[in-house]
Amino acid sequence: MRRRQLRQRFLGLSMLALSLIGCGGVVITPDPVLPRALIEPIPAKVGLLLTAEQRSFVHSETRNGVTWEVALGAGQQRLVRMMFSSIFGDVQEFADLDAARGITGLQAIFEPKIEQYSFATAQETGGEYVAVSIRYRIDVRTPNGERYDSLTLTGYGTAMAGGFGSSESIEAATVAAKRDAAAKFLTQVGALSLVTELSAGRPLQAAPEAAAIAAVSIEALPIRVSRRSSSSLPLSSLPARP
Repeated sequence: MRRRQLRQRFLGLSMLALSLIGCGGVVITPDPVLPRALIEPIPAKVGLLLTAEQRSFVHSETRNGVTWEVALGAGQQRLVRMMFSSIFGDVQEFADLDAARGITGLQAIFEPKIEQYSFATAQETGGEYVAVSIRYRIDVRTPNGERYDSLTLTGYGTAMAGGFGSSESIEAATVAAKRDAAAKFLTQVGALSLVTELSAGRPLQAAPEAAAIAAVSIEALPIRVSRRSSSSLPLSSLPARP
């Protein structure tokens, strides 16, 4: 009985792979819908830097002969707009750093980036679920563009496999990972010293002894559902780059 179930499972996976190859691969566009955060915004004026690269960010890879393209840029824009407008009272968006430098009254400039995207299909997790991790870096700059700090956080998401790793399952897990990252940021950013400075109405100033940033190891994608709440994992603050 067990052998028959395994044979059926691998047959299903093979048929799925063949169908994906036949249609030229998989393209998904995860778009998270997030509830409004119930927090009081800080009365600070900050810039949000969303470069063209991040606006059109696409993760692409070929796995087992199937090309996967995960378009993260559009959903990423909506995610960070929600995050920063929930925390700060006045958020102005810019497409490049030079434009942000020319604005009077900014206290800080934030540049969120997708640093790493990883997923595990149902075949890789044993057929029951799919898993996704997204690692973000948020570079924090002074109003004149100097590096002040660099924050990192990783969101994790899982979804039931359904069709043994179908695009719908990967998309659902990606949305869950984005929501997880947003929840971590919103609940933990208030404890950072930079928020204390901004809350007091002071612009951020780069420390003269700012050291070069250390290498950061990308967190491995878990292939088992963790019993530990992901919101308990800390938002990391790294030394500023010169």
